[in-house]
Amino acid sequence: MNRLRSALWLPLFDDLADPRAVARLAAGAEEAGWDGFFVWDHLSWRAPVQQVADPWIALAAIATATERLRLGPMVSTLARRRPVKVARETATLDRLSDGRLTLGVGLGSDRFGGELSKTGEQLDDRQRGRMLDESLTILATAWSGEPVRHRGEHYTVDDITFLPRPVQRPGVPVWAAGFPGNVKPIRRAARLDGFFPINLEHPDQLAEVVGTLTELRDGEMAAYDIAISLPLGVDPEPYAKAGATWWLPELDPGVRLDTVRGVLRDGPAV
Repeated sequence: MNRLRSALWLPLFDDLADPRAVARLAAGAEEAGWDGFFVWDHLSWRAPVQQVADPWIALAAIATATERLRLGPMVSTLARRRPVKVARETATLDRLSDGRLTLGVGLGSDRFGGELSKTGEQLDDRQRGRMLDESLTILATAWSGEPVRHRGEHYTVDDITFLPRPVQRPGVPVWAAGFPGNVKPIRRAARLDGFFPINLEHPDQLAEVVGTLTELRDGEMAAYDIAISLPLGVDPEPYAKAGATWWLPELDPGVRLDTVRGVLRDGPAV
């Protein structure tokens, strides 16, 4: 069994809406032996949250404050972002971090801040799923350094080459989020570099997901990541035995800076 890596996973709200404070936390996490530092990607959140930071600006600050931590948005709703903009952002951030970016992606939800309905974004899950898959196709070609010639259902890219390329080859690793019982997100994740199951309730549930992914990937799981988020105090070891490769302790929206510092000091999973 591979070592279970540990990452802080922060909602960039209120106390954590200051990118300088978040960058200092990242530097402290690196010094304390954490392996990664991931951030939520949201435009808004329900009350009492008031302040929200942009994840890409925060990640740039994190990249310059650290040397070793893997970092990235976890997760980004690609259906509300232009894929050509994401192609530029991800390549630039991967180069800024010297190849440490992981891109977490998912369908997103309107439940917590109305960030889809209040901005006129697509509300239908199936449509957002197709937009996500189309965006991933564009990103893969963009990261290759080859010209992107794409005319799809939702996006058009007419002969644009995205240089410089990311440091990582063949491109930035992509982890897809999804509920363990839903087949489509698992099939999507099997084509990518990792899976981020949402709302896991038991290690056996994860073991079942790992079995499905292993079958879909024809047994090729050596370089594949499965990241789990667990409430504070829940032992991640049974999940590691079930196949998890990353552990992310859950922190509530609006979490105070002192609470994050305490989790940081408690250290990563051993």
